Amino acid sequence: MIHIENLTVQFGAVKPLDNLNVTLDVTICGLIGPNGAGKTTLLNVLSGFITPVAGRIDVDGTDLLSLSPIQRVGLGLRRSFQTEQVVEDLSVYDNVLSLLDHVGVRGEEAAQQVSRALHFTGLAGIAAQIGGELNLYQRRMLEIARSLVGSPRIVLFDEPGAGMTENEGETLRETLLAIPDEFGPQVLLIDHDVDLISATCEKTLVLDFGQYLTYGPTASVLADDIVRKAYLGME
Repeated sequence: MIHIENLTVQFGAVKPLDNLNVTLDVTICGLIGPNGAGKTTLLNVLSGFITPVAGRIDVDGTDLLSLSPIQRVGLGLRRSFQTEQVVEDLSVYDNVLSLLDHVGVRGEEAAQQVSRALHFTGLAGIAAQIGGELNLYQRRMLEIARSLVGSPRIVLFDEPGAGMTENEGETLRETLLAIPDEFGPQVLLIDHDVDLISATCEKTLVLDFGQYLTYGPTASVLADDIVRKAYLGME
């Protein structure tokens, strides 16, 4: 569970996040809003890449903001990025294995975890392939595989479905839905694909210009008139 209290990020006169208060209390939570709403800024705060000017974030009672980015990895925080962070000259296997260097998992246990993540994401057959040779779908699935090793507690996905075909998107949905049962973490998902959000997220948080708009069951949120006008562009 992620409890966010009075969270504010400010750059000069601009506040990408403005006094955000919300408790994200479901296994798979959506995060939507128009461009510039503060979605990626929130993931960057959670990851430790941006320091807020005010506020507090608790993860199951742990003060997240007091931890460095590497300490957050040790706590079990994982994330993907809009632009895939694949190491081009490492194999698929070693791309996943490299994350475990940060959490002290080595030897046979590391090999088992990497193998499990690659099988889960459908990449086991190309484990020896170099990162630079992967297509977009494979790169995005590799990002997911990297997030599933080292006992993850929270996984942050930033538009994992961008650029995928319809069939690839269906596989992504099935993969995302299976993550909590298979690996245990809470998932926070940003995506502009409303169908993906609707199919995977029990509840969804909507941001608008850095401020809280609404949070609740996804079907109710997507049917809300304010959300439809502010985000979906519908009357």
